[in-house]
Amino acid sequence: MHSLSINKQRLGPNTLPFPVRRALAKLGKEIREARIRRRIPTSVMANRALINRMTLYKIERGDPTVSVGAYATVLFVLGMIDRFADIADAKFDEVGLSLDEERLPKRIRSKSPISDRKPHGSARK
Repeated sequence: MHSLSINKQRLGPNTLPFPVRRALAKLGKEIREARIRRRIPTSVMANRALINRMTLYKIERGDPTVSVGAYATVLFVLGMIDRFADIADAKFDEVGLSLDEERLPKRIRSKSPISDRKPHGSARK
């Protein structure tokens, strides 16, 4: 797990860890390619996503200063919002699932051994 402290300064290309910059750039590139495959012009895409073309341009380049809401809306317009919604889903959280598994008891003991139980057919008289 990574420990990270980011100053409250404006996010820019040099303030984010490299894996974050790379992931945002990849996301932006793939959003652009998806828009082009659908033959959606930038003006139409921006209008549908309720953003301006400059914001769409920034999204398609993975700009970290654009709100996650704008990224999500663009993915919604492309019909890809379900995948976005699953990003932090517990079923994909290998580290969290592993930690949960470590916290499980090693074995479970029953409260009363079977030999102490009365036979099923015996009743009081």
